[in-house]
Amino acid sequence: MKTFPMFLQMQGRRVVIAGGGEQAVQKCRLILKTQASITVLAPALEPELANLHATGRIAWQRGVIKPDNFADCALTFIASGCPGLDASLHALAKIAGATVNVVDQPTLCDAITPSIVDRSPVVVAIGTEGTAPVLARQIKTKLETMLEPRLGELASIAGRMRNRAAMRLGPRDRRDLWRWVFNGPVRKAHASGSERKAAQQIKQAIDTGNFKEDSGGSVSLVGAGPGAKDLITLRGVQRLQEADVIYYDRLVEPEILELARRDAERIYVGKAPGCHHWPQEKISNVIVSAARQGKRVVRLKCGDPGVFARGREEVDALSAANIPYEIVPGVTAASAASAALGGFLTERGTCDTLILATGQFEDPNKAPTWVNTLQAGTRVAVYMGIGSAEKIVTQLKTAGIAKHISIDVVAHAQTPEQITLSCQPDNLVSSLQFNGISNHAILFITWSSKLRHLDNLLPEVS
Repeated sequence: MKTFPMFLQMQGRRVVIAGGGEQAVQKCRLILKTQASITVLAPALEPELANLHATGRIAWQRGVIKPDNFADCALTFIASGCPGLDASLHALAKIAGATVNVVDQPTLCDAITPSIVDRSPVVVAIGTEGTAPVLARQIKTKLETMLEPRLGELASIAGRMRNRAAMRLGPRDRRDLWRWVFNGPVRKAHASGSERKAAQQIKQAIDTGNFKEDSGGSVSLVGAGPGAKDLITLRGVQRLQEADVIYYDRLVEPEILELARRDAERIYVGKAPGCHHWPQEKISNVIVSAARQGKRVVRLKCGDPGVFARGREEVDALSAANIPYEIVPGVTAASAASAALGGFLTERGTCDTLILATGQFEDPNKAPTWVNTLQAGTRVAVYMGIGSAEKIVTQLKTAGIAKHISIDVVAHAQTPEQITLSCQPDNLVSSLQFNGISNHAILFITWSSKLRHLDNLLPEVS
């Protein structure tokens, strides 16, 4: 980020607007939504500004503008409408050490005005660092339709109840309370116009504790998807935001962890190939222990927790300890890799059988058995298969089907480091070496029905 988003305290603070025309009016309308005091510097005022001055809502200073005019203010807007004059006023404001926004001159801006969705005290600010204000307004329009008009009033009620909740409830119970308020019947009641009913429901919940669904710990096995932040499911994001502690794998991207609550504990339990720092038994034991302490636990796994992610061992441990759990599916690597190739895992008339297989086995001498089941119309997505590439090629040749096979490889699917390649079995190993692919890739082994048809039409070569 080139800019850092932050909300400034404006109550009782001074904002200076240099200019008396339409641009100054626009900035004045914006700041009037706050509790700041506004001073306008201009030789003359546009009618709307003149009316605001006449009614005492803004102060007006005429005469020569000096650096002292910008001293001790929270924010300064330069909005004369003349680029040259704006640059001069900017220089004076900077002498006074002011934080400045110059209209339509982003290179002179210390602060950039965002597009705002106002449900005060709920305020959403959208910024593009001055690069695409039209896009910011489009996002604002979508958010306006998502957030009910009276949401801010519900937030205000919650604010008034915070002390009451703090006196009666511990930190964990308070989080559960507000999650219940904003996700459940209270929000629905308030949105329908029943403000008094909503307030009574909150008071009763604080006094009785009836908002609690379950005071014990629980575990969510969440699929983080193939890596890209926007490919995790909405349910997965929700579980991250509810979690007290997150145990995450090696291939989980840091951006995905940013979706979690800031105060959630994050514990890395990654296992690199051939270097298992955290044995599976240890991982299972720590998530059980955390849940027994009453914590909401997220076990965050790359891809889908049900596909070659050793979720079964963890679920067995949770079941044995009588700890409730849920499985939140994610986009598995094969789906992401197929999409990266611009194709599909199955295709009518070409590939109607899909096999998900792994290239890693407990017994390193074990050969892949799926090769013997291959027939026309089959595609195999091989996870963790780079290290077994030579062995797979040998098996294909031994089975006498290598000539029917096409291979696609996708490494780091759906990330900026993505690499794709297509080859035949004979040059798979060399292609992997040439492209520097050593891990974190999907191999697609395809025997297309169409390839079989074409092969039947070709004359045999003796």
